[in-house]
Amino acid sequence: MNYKTVLGICLIIFGLIYCQKEGSHNYESIGTITGQDFRMCPSPCCSGWFIKIDSLTYEFDSLPTNSNINLEKETFPLVVKLDWQLSDTLECPNKRITVQKIVKE
Repeated sequence: MNYKTVLGICLIIFGLIYCQKEGSHNYESIGTITGQDFRMCPSPCCSGWFIKIDSLTYEFDSLPTNSNINLEKETFPLVVKLDWQLSDTLECPNKRITVQKIVKE
């Protein structure tokens, strides 16, 4: 075999191993949306939705528009994969999150 053939075979193998399916994404967490927060209080720590991630319960207000999840029509608990970060609200630190990406598990 000449070096061009070996190089071509190596490139094909490399491409097959490292090529990812379009739209695939590794999410940082798996969570369970447990339902809506019906509490009505003046604090920004009330209302929204509850989600359990790694045995801790957080709250969030909304999902990204491209998530294709309609929380008003879902059955709970709903298992999801998501990327998220803690919100920067001073009133309820370590309780409120912002969901960056999410899909049903």
